[in-house]
Amino acid sequence: MPTPAQFEVRRGDLTLRGEEVGEGSPIVLVHGLTATRRYVVHGSNALPRRGYRVISYDARGHGESDPAGGSGYGYPELADDLATVLDERANGERAILGGHSMGAHTIAALALAQPERVAAMVLIGPATTGVPLEPEALAGWDRLAEALERDGIEGFLRANENPALEPRWRETVARITRERLARHRHLDAVAHALREVPRSTPFDGLDELEFLDVPALVVASHDEVDPGHPYPVAEAWAGRLQQGRLVSEPKGDSPLAWQGGRLSREIAGFGDEPRVRERLGRASAGA
Repeated sequence: MPTPAQFEVRRGDLTLRGEEVGEGSPIVLVHGLTATRRYVVHGSNALPRRGYRVISYDARGHGESDPAGGSGYGYPELADDLATVLDERANGERAILGGHSMGAHTIAALALAQPERVAAMVLIGPATTGVPLEPEALAGWDRLAEALERDGIEGFLRANENPALEPRWRETVARITRERLARHRHLDAVAHALREVPRSTPFDGLDELEFLDVPALVVASHDEVDPGHPYPVAEAWAGRLQQGRLVSEPKGDSPLAWQGGRLSREIAGFGDEPRVRERLGRASAGA
């Protein structure tokens, strides 16, 4: 594979940084809260090999991108950032948008506002029903932010530990979390995002998803391993979306969302479906 080309996109005083690799129809990847652009397909090159131009970027305050400053980390801002990346990097083409958790919510917010720009959606581990969180849940996010500010990455890991998980999964989650947090230039900005993103909603209740007539692949994880992204929420998203389809891993396996190669193959297969090819303007699979 060729070396990914680095890019910068300016939005006001803020610079978003990302990379692009491959040729063909665009797929834009949008990561989750506390992650970076690497943590959607986890470094897999399967999508560019299947003839897609893969565009990924670090959300505001994450990875190599600038902190939000005074403009905040709510879903209106995140969706506008995604629209700007599409403006600058997708060359006016409809794109497949794929995102995990916060990224999935950002994609839904943009698609509801501008469905004509979206060829299809891959919504990985959605975790919101569009209803504001209760104070107890918000306090949990605030504790994570405080731990990150006070004691850095190791403090965050201690605050984020889930003793209910089997030891093998606890070790995996800790390793992945440590690795992804080490990729951030501005951990203080990540802490701000931990407080603000959970206080924002991408839409006003699941009923709004019924208005989205766009092909959608919803990727669910079983709660025994990934309780932060509840299976019933993903199931509800797939049921409300007019063209939604649910996919998941077998129970007991590592979450599909964590398996970059397998997830990429699922996305590529979805992109080859006639309904998606038509919206992309692709004459045939792999064209």
